[in-house]
Amino acid sequence: MITPNYLELSAPDLAASRSFYEGALGFTFTAYGDAYAAVEGGPVEIGLAAGRDPAVPLPTFETDDLEQAHADVVAAGGRITRQPFAYPGGRRFQFLDPGDNEVAIYQKG
Repeated sequence: MITPNYLELSAPDLAASRSFYEGALGFTFTAYGDAYAAVEGGPVEIGLAAGRDPAVPLPTFETDDLEQAHADVVAAGGRITRQPFAYPGGRRFQFLDPGDNEVAIYQKG
């Protein structure tokens, strides 16, 4: 069985992307030189690669407080592409990070 365990996002401005995810989602990164940083140790690890590659699918993160997550993303400079909306199983919103990666955050229920 293959299970997803890593998401890699492009980061044209690695410092801005890293700062954004630290502020918006509370991530802690390990730097691997000037071109890569990663969040490690969880069931799904996240990597930021300097530059515009790779093109990736929509990463989706779960929260227990959608409104607070939305406020944190906006405060950190995220550009909302879809305001919070209901879907079967919960609610979510989508945004662009500083590297123009689209990301979604959802809350079950």
